[in-house]
Amino acid sequence: MTSDKIFAGGGYRVIDERKVISEDNVHINNKYYTGAVGAYQLHPDGRPYHTFRTSTLLVDGNDVNFENCIFENTVGTGEKFGQAIALYLDGDRISLTDCEIRGFQDSLFLAPLPPKEYEKDGFLGPKQFTPRTMREYHFKRCRIMGSVDFIFGGAAAVFEECEFINVESGFVFAPCTPEGEKEGFTAINCRFTHTENVEKGSCYIARPWREFARVKLVDCYLDDHIAPKGWDDWGKTGARETVCFEEYGSYGPGADNASRPDWVRCG
Repeated sequence: MTSDKIFAGGGYRVIDERKVISEDNVHINNKYYTGAVGAYQLHPDGRPYHTFRTSTLLVDGNDVNFENCIFENTVGTGEKFGQAIALYLDGDRISLTDCEIRGFQDSLFLAPLPPKEYEKDGFLGPKQFTPRTMREYHFKRCRIMGSVDFIFGGAAAVFEECEFINVESGFVFAPCTPEGEKEGFTAINCRFTHTENVEKGSCYIARPWREFARVKLVDCYLDDHIAPKGWDDWGKTGARETVCFEEYGSYGPGADNASRPDWVRCG
């Protein structure tokens, strides 16, 4: 803990320099976590950081509750610095209320990791060899900012009254829901918005990091940055038979169900 303070959200917040929270049953309020590490930078071990060593904060304690906190990775754009995690959650039953997560590519990771990596060192990091245990997370009235795949992972996560803000063109969700799981990422009464520099029709709701990805939208507002297609298969045409992407009650200029792919459930 330092005595440094920043002005954010209308009040002063103490900067917390912890990088890992492993305690169970804790409540954390009014903290600001900041870092600036990207996947393309070199780690002290001589290798690139890769995705999962970039996190500003890793939380692997269970039953942790955050309120009025900010988590930020300030390193910069994915094009220049690669993936850069602001918040890495790998405990169970973690909740965030009235929090803000700020980043560009891969801002928020929600464990578990997929069973296998696509390439060498793909999962290099603190949880590379841990069991792939299903996790549950809950977000309420949170603001999550990013560009490409900025909410990703295999957890069962519910987002209520949250705002997903594209700061560049890209994809909001990139789930890797384990095979056989009934719940993935669910957004209820949420808003999909963008900053002024993001072009109309240049963003997508989700694409599957793995073949059994699950995402559900219920009564969400979609701004005009969402492409008419809405959802993407990441070039995995076979995944169209195994993913479960659902969209019900969407409204706003980006809610054009008539243009959605026929493998997406809409209503």
